[in-house]
Amino acid sequence: MRLRTLLVAPLLVSSACATSPAAAPGEPLAVTATRAPAPERPFGTLRDQAQRQQAWLNERMEKALPQLMRQYGIDLWVVPMREYNEDPVFTALSAPTTFAARRRTIFVFHDLGPEKGVERLALGGGSQGGVFTPRRAQRQVDGGGVSRQAELWGPEQWQVLKQVLQERNPKVIGINVSRTFAFADGLTHGEYEGMAEALGPDWVKRFKPAEGLAVDLIAWRSPDEVRFFEDQTKLAWNIIERAFSNDVITPGVTHTRDVEWWMRQRLADLGLDTWFHPSVDVQRQGVTEEQLGEDPVIQRGDVLHCDFGVTALRLNTDTQHMGYVLREGEKDVPEGLKAALKASNRLQDIVFDELRPGRTGNEVLRASRERMKTEGIDGTVYSHPIGLHGHGAGPFVGLWDRQEGVPGNGDHKVIANQWFSIELQATSPVPEWNGQRVRSAQEEDITIDAEGKVHWGWQRQTAFHLVR
Repeated sequence: MRLRTLLVAPLLVSSACATSPAAAPGEPLAVTATRAPAPERPFGTLRDQAQRQQAWLNERMEKALPQLMRQYGIDLWVVPMREYNEDPVFTALSAPTTFAARRRTIFVFHDLGPEKGVERLALGGGSQGGVFTPRRAQRQVDGGGVSRQAELWGPEQWQVLKQVLQERNPKVIGINVSRTFAFADGLTHGEYEGMAEALGPDWVKRFKPAEGLAVDLIAWRSPDEVRFFEDQTKLAWNIIERAFSNDVITPGVTHTRDVEWWMRQRLADLGLDTWFHPSVDVQRQGVTEEQLGEDPVIQRGDVLHCDFGVTALRLNTDTQHMGYVLREGEKDVPEGLKAALKASNRLQDIVFDELRPGRTGNEVLRASRERMKTEGIDGTVYSHPIGLHGHGAGPFVGLWDRQEGVPGNGDHKVIANQWFSIELQATSPVPEWNGQRVRSAQEEDITIDAEGKVHWGWQRQTAFHLVR
């Protein structure tokens, strides 16, 4: 390290000297430090973010977990996982300073009843900021026969789990296995075999899939997460608005992939990430999608569409907006295109109104499509939960190719304190384009509060972004 410092120091001095005023003859050279511009931090420092995330975790464990364990009839929930093969529920259970399971980590949740709450144990790994009580095993660690607390990650951990079960004697033990929900299927085959072998058949008989518990705990959002989500959604809008402007697009020069990479780079410059690569596509009068190709140059008169997400503090947004490139002499979007956007806005209104706690995703889909057809809208609904994952935990409200409903995933119920992306499209003939049909695809995030009322994450698009 010292050698590296000596090598780098002259370079720093040389750089500073290059920007300093020349010294008078016989005077020592003045070296002035150059300071980089302050970084943009839309959500504060990493430490600020971690403190906020830790508060969210504490609230999830104190409020959501006990309620859900009782709702789904789970006395004790065991979540074992190994490093780099984490259960999908891991991000809902771990501190912001924890990036992976520690060797083997076994989280145990034991419901002690409404008065005492849920006991939380970590057999391996840390306390996750005081959320869990670590439980270690006594092990002889030197030749003197001295037993000490040791962090075990091999077969011994299963014996510690067995001790925990014997002490608590739960009737129902929840495990994360599911053939329907990926979020509830985090118990790997190898971990199941090791646990079952160590515990024995009497305990295995008490195992019960914890499908609903895992899905709904991941889906549950706190009020402060909602407040943060509004700011996160505003940022997504801000980036899209600039991407679909003359700051980024020069008609006749800029390709769609140029815009995609600008959006991706903008996130990186802000110290943020995304859960999918942005997409930008165009519709053009008299030209088919195949004729446009994969990376067309954006031209005047094009209808633009983007799909864009922001990841911050483990939370995700998902937004699809429409844009238009004005032709020479045009001052506004043609009325036919405005009507197309209005049709997809109306379909948003319908899904917004039908999305309510207690309904399954398939019920929301069916009711929405019935109203859509009654109003003469030619559209498709393929909305989904969002939160700790982009395509989040909870019920599907259609898929683009499953408009009759989604068995299994669509049969789960919407809950309070859950978020969704209302994702859909409406296709309309445009008179100014000689009746050519234009697809207005929109996606906007919503939150559902504790009383079951639906709110836009921030707002929804009702006018095209304009490139002049």
